[in-house]
Amino acid sequence: MANSWWEIQILGDPDLEDTIFWRLDSFGCRGTCSEGKGPFFRVRAYLPQIQAQLLDLAALALLLRQDALCVGLPVPDVAWHLIDEEDWASSWKVHWQPQEVGDRLLIYPAWLPIPDTSERLLLRLEPGVAFGTGDHATTRLCLEALEMRLADRSMAKHDSESEQIVIADIGCGSGILSVGALLLGADRVYAVDTDPLAVKATLENRELNGIAPDRLIVDQGSIERLIEMTNGPVDGIVCNILADIIIELIPHWSAIIKPTTWGALSGILLDQAKPVADTLEANGWYVAALWKRQDWCCLNIRRS
Repeated sequence: MANSWWEIQILGDPDLEDTIFWRLDSFGCRGTCSEGKGPFFRVRAYLPQIQAQLLDLAALALLLRQDALCVGLPVPDVAWHLIDEEDWASSWKVHWQPQEVGDRLLIYPAWLPIPDTSERLLLRLEPGVAFGTGDHATTRLCLEALEMRLADRSMAKHDSESEQIVIADIGCGSGILSVGALLLGADRVYAVDTDPLAVKATLENRELNGIAPDRLIVDQGSIERLIEMTNGPVDGIVCNILADIIIELIPHWSAIIKPTTWGALSGILLDQAKPVADTLEANGWYVAALWKRQDWCCLNIRRS
């Protein structure tokens, strides 16, 4: 018998989008997608039935109502119903379309036919239930930061004399940042996630994009496992997870860095940027740039 999932549908004002995504992530949703609908936008989110009762869903709707009222926006319309696992795995796909990110990438759903021609790098993606489809502001900010860092690598990577660029992806989710980094010119990525479903999704997307296993090394775990996987310091760190977890991880990065290591950190709300920056400074980093999109930001960091 198939497992059942809650499908949560929220119709709200676009200015409330980041808050809604944050609430859904905090609620434990395993997958989200969004679509425009006139002056509003609709979000669909999915959660195993065993993780929430009707009272929990009602509480979520109340929190979203309070969020909207606090900033003077229309109260979002929230509804939910149960679907079987085989239905949830495909129902959201019809609403997710190819997305251009930055100047070079095109995030392309795996179930659509490959276009005959494209001027952009095609990043094919089957996210499964892992976070990271490219539609969330935090993911887009990280991909844009990677594009900036790796701007010259697509031409230099064929030069045998060029230095290898190795990146660590902490909390890899669907693997979108790992695959994006390799398409943009990185030579190798070490990726970890504590969620076995995320590891599975990253492995599937590695194969989907034709990336050799020795270029994208993936395993379950966190910074401790990453230290074991890497043979030496990395050139870059990407981390798109919650701010509190980033703060906990920062002191442990000393085992995988060198004086020239840089980083792109996201999943950080603007009002959380200062404690993250303070922790970075206390551990020998500085924020070279802060990029923001609505309520979210990406910290581009370097060693002091």
